[in-house]
Amino acid sequence: MATDPTLPHSVPEDVFGVLTGTFLAALGLYMLEQAEAVTGGTAGVALLLTYATPLSFGWLFFLVNVPFFALALWRKGWRFTVKTLVSVALVSLFTELNQHWIPLPEMDQIYGVIAGNLLLGVSLLAVFRHGSSLGGFNILALIAQEQFNMRAGYVQMSLDVIVILIALTVVAPMNVLISAVGAVVLNMVLALNHRPGRYRG
Repeated sequence: MATDPTLPHSVPEDVFGVLTGTFLAALGLYMLEQAEAVTGGTAGVALLLTYATPLSFGWLFFLVNVPFFALALWRKGWRFTVKTLVSVALVSLFTELNQHWIPLPEMDQIYGVIAGNLLLGVSLLAVFRHGSSLGGFNILALIAQEQFNMRAGYVQMSLDVIVILIALTVVAPMNVLISAVGAVVLNMVLALNHRPGRYRG
């Protein structure tokens, strides 16, 4: 028997979905950091700041997202905002734990960038589909999709280009070029899988 596509997720499904998504996001960001690469969004901003300051990614990621919580509350409501706050906090926590639990040896940079961005793309799908986001540009992309019928992946990609261009002031040009390829991979995952009307759970 076919499943009703409008059937909402239960609370346990939301909890497990957000935990899964944030865990994958933290792992993907950890791989990018180890590859000395960048990505888009507030995660990319936080990564750039880790290269330029002594602060850890986990703390920076949370702090950079704080202003966007107000936007989420204004346009998306309390439920989404609280879920996003929890998601951002979990990514920050998991990223800090990864540094202690998964000491990565030196990896191929291209592999790290592609794998890290694929993990980020899948993680974003998971948290989006459970009524949350990873903050920052995710919030802007979701609002653009819901209110202006613009695909979230394409909106996110446009914003990410700006962050990656800024990265040229901090990161070696070749690292930025590889990072740009990774950002395209991430946003293609979103553009091809997160479309208006495709998923209503």
